[in-house]
Amino acid sequence: MSVISDLINLNLSECTKKIIAEYIWIGGSGMDLRSKARTLSGPVKDPSELPKWNYDGSSTGQASGEDSEVILHPQAIFKDPFRRGDNILVMCDAYTPAGDPIPTNKRHNAAKIFSDPVVAAEEPWYGIEQEYTLLQKEVNWPLGWPIGGFPGPQGPYYCGTGAANAFGRDIVDSHYKACLYAGINISGVNGEVMPGQWEFQVGPAVGISAGDEVWTARYILERIAEVAGVVVSFDPKPIPGDWNGAGAHANYSTKSMREDGGYEIIKKAIEKLGLRHKEHIAAYGEGNERRLTGKHETADINSFKWGVANRGCSVRVGRDTEKAGKGYFEDRRPASNMDPYIVTSMIAETTIVWKP
Repeated sequence: MSVISDLINLNLSECTKKIIAEYIWIGGSGMDLRSKARTLSGPVKDPSELPKWNYDGSSTGQASGEDSEVILHPQAIFKDPFRRGDNILVMCDAYTPAGDPIPTNKRHNAAKIFSDPVVAAEEPWYGIEQEYTLLQKEVNWPLGWPIGGFPGPQGPYYCGTGAANAFGRDIVDSHYKACLYAGINISGVNGEVMPGQWEFQVGPAVGISAGDEVWTARYILERIAEVAGVVVSFDPKPIPGDWNGAGAHANYSTKSMREDGGYEIIKKAIEKLGLRHKEHIAAYGEGNERRLTGKHETADINSFKWGVANRGCSVRVGRDTEKAGKGYFEDRRPASNMDPYIVTSMIAETTIVWKP
C-alpha cells in the first residue's frame, strides 16, 4: 500500500511538463457524474485550448450501440484538488457528432439565455444552497443512524457539534477545502436539520458559472465520499416521515435589484415567478412532491406564496433586503437533485425576459 500511496501523492511537475486533465460530464440519468482523464503536453488556462473528446454514450444511457459516439466540449477549468500541481478538472457538456446538444445537455440552452444581451446587462448573481445526505454504503441508510433504526428527533443536529449530533464532518471539511483549492466560490458549509444531512453553498456566481461550479462541486464531493466509502444522496426526501427533505435553494439578484429602489424590482420578479409556478416546479427536480408538503420548512407544491423571513414560503425575502430596500431573494422550491443549469437560467428568463 505504501507504493500506491507514494504514486498517488507523486508531484508530476517534478518529473515532467505534462499534465492530467480530468474531463467531467453529466450521464444519462441527468444526475450521475462521469469522468475520464487524458494527458496534455503542458499547462492549460482556458477551455478553448483544450481538445474536444468523445465517449461511449451507449454505456451511459445517452446513445444507441449502433451510433454510440458522444462528443465532449470543454467549458470550464478548475484546479484538480486530487492530483494538484498544474493538473485540472474540466467541466464539459455533450453533443452529437453533428454538433447538436444531446437531451441531457442542459448547459447549452442555459448559455443561450445568459448570453442574451438583456440578461447579461442585468448581471444575474446566484448563491446555491446544495443540501445532500451521506449514506452508509452497505445498507443505504444515513450516516450515524443505527442500522434499521432511527436516531432521536430533529432538533440538536442543525449546525450541531459532537459525536451524537454530527456525522461525516471529515468528508464535509475535506470537500470544503478541496472546492476552495479548485477555485470554486464555495461560501460555506453547515450541518442540516436531519442527522447525516449537510449543506454547502456556492456563490455568489454570475450567470452560467453558477451551474459549472455547482456541478464541479458535486463531482468533488462524490470523489471524496468515494475514498471514504460513503454514498452521497441528492434525493429530495431520502427518509419518509417526520424528517426534513433536501433542497437546493437558489438565492438570486440582478443589477437592478442590487441598486437603490431594487425592492420594487424584487417584488415584480417574485410576482412573475408566481405566474409561472407550475412550469418552474416541473423543472425543479424529480421527486420534489415528496419534499414540498407544506411541512418541514417548505411551502406546499401546489401553491405559491412569498414572505419576509418566512422559511415556509416558496420565495423568501431576507430582513436585510427589506430594510435596505434592495438586495436579493431566495427561491426555496428547487430540490437537491435539480439541474443548476436549468434552475438558474429559468429564473433569469422568467424574471428578466418573460412578459406576462
